Amino acid sequence: MAHGEHKYRVSVQWTGNRGSGTSGYRDYGRDHVISSDRKPDIPGSSDPAFFGDAARWNPEDLLVASASACHKLWYLHLCSDAGIVVLDYRDDAEGTMLDSPHEGRFSQIVLRPRVTIREGGDVEQAMHLHHVAHQKCYIANSVNFPILCEAVVETDAR
Repeated sequence: MAHGEHKYRVSVQWTGNRGSGTSGYRDYGRDHVISSDRKPDIPGSSDPAFFGDAARWNPEDLLVASASACHKLWYLHLCSDAGIVVLDYRDDAEGTMLDSPHEGRFSQIVLRPRVTIREGGDVEQAMHLHHVAHQKCYIANSVNFPILCEAVVETDAR
């Protein structure tokens, strides 16, 4: 893995001007498109609680997804290095945001990965690698709130 500085460039284009710009809080759409070279666009908005479109991704969804995906990528890497064959991985992650009139912030994210490893694999080590993945996760190391992990590891019973 390359070490050093890595840069990530994205563009966010607001598409919610309904003809009068931000003339009033309820007069504009929250829709936007997130793009980056050679990647599919992501349709974005705000949370419906803030007049956004529930069918589009909001920043809070993306933060929870980023934490979940980062943990998963590290976990799969560590399992591969340890000789643990992961056959399936699904995380039903949930973030909790506290909202007040003047500010909002996340209080926690809970990852709930459910992992299936090949029969005969070391379940105890597979569980331990969730702890190591958390320590290595770039997103978890970058936020100022806890990211908890409630993992389940099972063996393939086929």
